[in-house]
Amino acid sequence: MLILAFLFLVAMWASAQNALAGGGTFLTLPALMFAGLDARLANIASTIALFPGQVTSAWAAAPLISGVGMLGVRALVLISLAGGAAGALLLLWTPSDFFERLVPWLVLFATAVFAWGSFLRKPHAEAVLGPGAAAAAQFAISVYGGYFGGGIGFLMIAALSLTGMGVRAIGGTKNLLAGVMNASAVVLFLLFAWSELPWDIVAATAAGGVAGGYVGGRLLHRVPEKALRLFIILIGLTLTVGLFVRQGA
Repeated sequence: MLILAFLFLVAMWASAQNALAGGGTFLTLPALMFAGLDARLANIASTIALFPGQVTSAWAAAPLISGVGMLGVRALVLISLAGGAAGALLLLWTPSDFFERLVPWLVLFATAVFAWGSFLRKPHAEAVLGPGAAAAAQFAISVYGGYFGGGIGFLMIAALSLTGMGVRAIGGTKNLLAGVMNASAVVLFLLFAWSELPWDIVAATAAGGVAGGYVGGRLLHRVPEKALRLFIILIGLTLTVGLFVRQGA
């Protein structure tokens, strides 16, 4: 019961963090591994558990969602579904020990992208990516999202900003596409990994995620964004070091 309560609280924080700035996977992944899941199964459980909060975020951002020129919202949704499914299948076919060795590098990559998107990326007044390039970028991000998920929000922010899309539209569109790519991953995980999942742990984590999504929505305009982003980067770096040390032990 203590483990379940711990996972509820961690997921609540992670989902609130996702609503505010992103990076919730950096919290749920190590927490689920601490609860006894291997890295691959922890990633699957984290994706499923955080998905309800993403649905809420997408619904709240509906008026802001936009396409990229001739690349409409429906096309972006279909691309994200396909890429998310491809990434999820790749994860399901990946041996657990291989994924365990890969996780520190994925976390390091996601942290670097998060840091770049938060503090180094410069706004672009003119579009750099056209509809075709934007579609290719979104598919690649969706494959990565279905496979791992950490940092996908800032990968999308970076890509969408290069299309000339406004800041508010980027936020709304990113929330929708993040939920869509994880929706296809969640369906495949439920179909092919149902018997592997410890459902008491998944349920406790998902319940925390739903509560955190609500709390995050309430706090959205009150928490200093810069401080939160610095905290997320610190979490990512700490997790990266911890995972590399654990690998070498």
